[in-house]
Amino acid sequence: MTVRLAFSLAMASLWYRRKVLALVTLTLTLSITLLLGVQYLRTEVKQTFTNTISGTDLIVGARSGQLNLLMYTIFHIGDATNNIRWNTYQKLQEDQRIDWLVPLSLGDSYRGHRVVGTSEQFPEYFRYGRDQKPELVEGKWFSEVFEVVLGARVARRHGHQLGDDIILSHGGGRTSFSNHKDTPFTVAGVLAPTGTPVDQAVYVSLEGLEAIHIGWESGVAIPGRTVTPEQALERDLAPDNITAALVGIERKVLTFQVQREINEFREEPLSAILPGVALSELWRIMGQFENALLGITGFVVVTSLIGLIAVLLTLQVQRRQEVAILRATGASPLLIAALHVIECVALAIAACILAVIAGAAGIAGLSPWLLETWGIQIGLRPLNGMEWLIIASVPCAAFVVGLIPALQAWRGSRKQGLGHVAPE
Repeated sequence: MTVRLAFSLAMASLWYRRKVLALVTLTLTLSITLLLGVQYLRTEVKQTFTNTISGTDLIVGARSGQLNLLMYTIFHIGDATNNIRWNTYQKLQEDQRIDWLVPLSLGDSYRGHRVVGTSEQFPEYFRYGRDQKPELVEGKWFSEVFEVVLGARVARRHGHQLGDDIILSHGGGRTSFSNHKDTPFTVAGVLAPTGTPVDQAVYVSLEGLEAIHIGWESGVAIPGRTVTPEQALERDLAPDNITAALVGIERKVLTFQVQREINEFREEPLSAILPGVALSELWRIMGQFENALLGITGFVVVTSLIGLIAVLLTLQVQRRQEVAILRATGASPLLIAALHVIECVALAIAACILAVIAGAAGIAGLSPWLLETWGIQIGLRPLNGMEWLIIASVPCAAFVVGLIPALQAWRGSRKQGLGHVAPE
C-alpha cells in the first residue's frame, strides 16, 4: 500500500511541476538519444564495414601486407606495390580447387573516383553484406570495350545518365592533367547504392584499360603513337598483367591450403589474404576511436543526470509546504525520501522511451539520405543486448543520483511538521 501511495504521490508531483521538469526531461532525452545513437551507429557501421565484401575466400595480389592489399583492392585507398602477370592469373584459373576468379586492374581514375578494370565475372560473383550482389538500377553491365558502368555515387555526383561519354584520367589522383581524351567511354549502366566502396568506383573491361593505354607505355601520351577507338579495336587487347584477383573456393576446407601455396608461389612473389581476417584487424585498429566517442557521449548523459539532481534540489525549497502537509497526515520520512527517488527514476524512464522513439524516427527518416549522400547503409533493427543495457543503465543511474535529494529530504522531513511551513 505504501509503495502504491508513494508512486501515486510521485506521479501527481511530477505532473504539477511538468513545465519545469519537461526541460530537464528534454535535455536527458537528447543525451540518451545521442548515446544510444552513437552505439547504434557504431554497431551498424561495423556491420557494414565487415560486410564490405562477402563470399570471397581469398584476395590475391603482389607481395604486400594484408592491410595494404585489402585497402587498395576493396576500399580503393592507396596503390599496389606491384602487379600480377597475366599468365599467373591464367594458372590460377587452371587450379581445380578454385571455383571462380574475378580479375581487378587498378591505376586510373575519373574525377577522383577509382577506375576498376574487371570482367563479366564481377557482377556474377562479387558479394557484399549478407550475400548481396550488385544490381543495376538502369542499363546493363558493359559488353563492349569502350563501355563503362558507374557506381551510384559517381553517377549521382556528376549527373551522368545512360549514353553519356566520359573521359578517364591517367593515374589515381583527384586532379589529373593526363586524360585519355582520344578514347572516351560510354555509360552503359548505373549500379544501385550498396553502402560500400562499389558506389564510388567506375567499372570498365580489362580490354578497355589496355586500349586507352596504347601509346602510353612511358606513363604519358606519346605523340603519334596513341590510337582512336576504331584503331584500338583492331589490336590484341589481352592484358599483360592485372593488379589483383578475388578468389572463390567451393570446398572451404581447402582455403588455407590454396592460400599457403599462393604465398609460396615461386614464379613471382604473391600474397593471398583472408578478407574477413584483414577486415577484423583493420576494425580493431579503428575501434579505439569509436570507444573514445562512446565514452564522451556517456559523459553527456552523466552531465544531464547531474543537472537533474540540481533541479530536484532546487525544487525542494518550493516543496516545504507539501512535505509539511504529508508529514502532518502521517507520512514517514522514508516515504518523503522515496518520492524523490521515484520521481528521478520516472523521469529517466520517460526520457529513455522518448529517446528510443526519437532515435527510431531519426534512423527511418535519415537512412535513405545517408545511403544516397554518404554511402552509409543503416536500417532499423531490434536493439541488441548492449543497447538494451545502455537503456537500462540510465534509470539505474537515476536511482543512484536520486538518493542525493532523497537523503536531504529525509533529513529535513524528520524535523518538519505543519508548524514549519514557510510563510508565503
